Amino acid sequence: MSEEPAAVIRLLRSQKPKLIEILSADADFVLQHADARALLSPHSYQQVKHCRTPGEKVTDLLDHIIQRSPESAQGLLDLLKEPDLQKTFPMLYFVKDLDVHTHSPEKDVTSVKRKEVFKELEVIPAKKICSSGSSLVTEKQLMSVARSIGRSWREIGRRVLNISSVKLEQIEEDHSLHVERVFAMLRYWRKLQRDKATAAHLHSLLSQGDEALLPEDIDFLINSD
Repeated sequence: MSEEPAAVIRLLRSQKPKLIEILSADADFVLQHADARALLSPHSYQQVKHCRTPGEKVTDLLDHIIQRSPESAQGLLDLLKEPDLQKTFPMLYFVKDLDVHTHSPEKDVTSVKRKEVFKELEVIPAKKICSSGSSLVTEKQLMSVARSIGRSWREIGRRVLNISSVKLEQIEEDHSLHVERVFAMLRYWRKLQRDKATAAHLHSLLSQGDEALLPEDIDFLINSD
């Protein structure tokens, strides 16, 4: 039993880079849920709250919780498996399958990551994701769109989504799997667009020009049925 708390801490530390990337999409959402479960001390909460960037906020959040106690680490792992977190961050799907008893730091994380991404893709309905084209585009919708973008993803990023070549190169370096690169690019576009990042807007952009996608691949963005 004495080894299990340490195993939880090792497990979370090994997943930190991936968790930071995923949770940075809405760092404040995670912080408030962690605070509601008293996973942070009041002092730590204030420190994390005043971090300037989402990535820094999530990094500090994970560090404070993991370093606080084994019980806090276990609480964090349980929180990441909660439906609210899973719904807000679809890429957290892999956390459900993490097992502190079988986890090994030397495990081939690349093959596991590939299985996780495609498992997530399989559960996304192609035509039933969007309830309204005027709604802000969701991560599930972005993942579904990412499935339809092929080798021309860089051109789409530069010419259609107005993303700099430098940022696209960074995305390519950070992600080895094609669908993850496209998904990261779309997430970055959504971040830049803020309240303009609606499903209808994305559909309009991807329907024009030489890089236009097939209607059947993206019409779910504007169809409610």
